[in-house]
Amino acid sequence: MPTVELHILEGYSAPEKQRLAAALTDAVRHVIRAAPDLVTVIIHDMEPENDCRGRSTRVPAAARPDPAKLVHDYLAAMEARDLARAAAMLGDGFEMQFPGVAPMRTLKELIDWARPRYRSVTKTYEGFDALQSTGAAAIVYCRGTLSGEWPDGTPFSGIRFIDRFEVIDDKITRQDVWNDIAETRAQS
Repeated sequence: MPTVELHILEGYSAPEKQRLAAALTDAVRHVIRAAPDLVTVIIHDMEPENDCRGRSTRVPAAARPDPAKLVHDYLAAMEARDLARAAAMLGDGFEMQFPGVAPMRTLKELIDWARPRYRSVTKTYEGFDALQSTGAAAIVYCRGTLSGEWPDGTPFSGIRFIDRFEVIDDKITRQDVWNDIAETRAQS
C-alpha cells in the first residue's frame, strides 16, 4: 500500500488539499498498480514561521484554479453565446483547430465557420480529465456527445466528440477538436 507524505505551508483550503491529494493519488497510480483506496496521502500543514529559506519565512503560493473547471466554464460560456466571458478565459496567442479547417484564433472566426454547418449545438459531457504536461501547460480533455440542429432545423444527437485544451497561467491557449459531425451529416 503506497503512502505519500506531503508537507505544505498552512493556508490552503480543504478543497484545494483534496485536489492535491487526488492528483498525488493519480500520480502514484500512474506508476504503481494500486486501486485509489489503497493509496494513502498524508498532508502535513506547517506554520509559515516554521519554514525559513534564505533567512526569511515564507507564505504559501496561491493555489491554481482547477483547469478542468476553467475549461467547463469556457464551454458553458460558449454554449450560452456569452462570447465576452469566454474570450476573457483565453490567453495570448490562443489557437483552435477543428477537423478539416485551418487554425482559428478568434471566437468570431469560429462562429462564422460554424454558421453554415449547424444552427445550434450543445454538448453532453461524459467526463473531463486534467493532467500537467512536462512543460508549462496543464492539459484538459473533455469528451461526450453533441446534439443540436442542422441548418435546415433537422435535429441531430449522439455525435461523439473529444476536445483537448492547453491551459497556461490560468488561461486557455489552445483547443483541438475531434468529432464525427461531418461523417454524421454526410449520412443524413
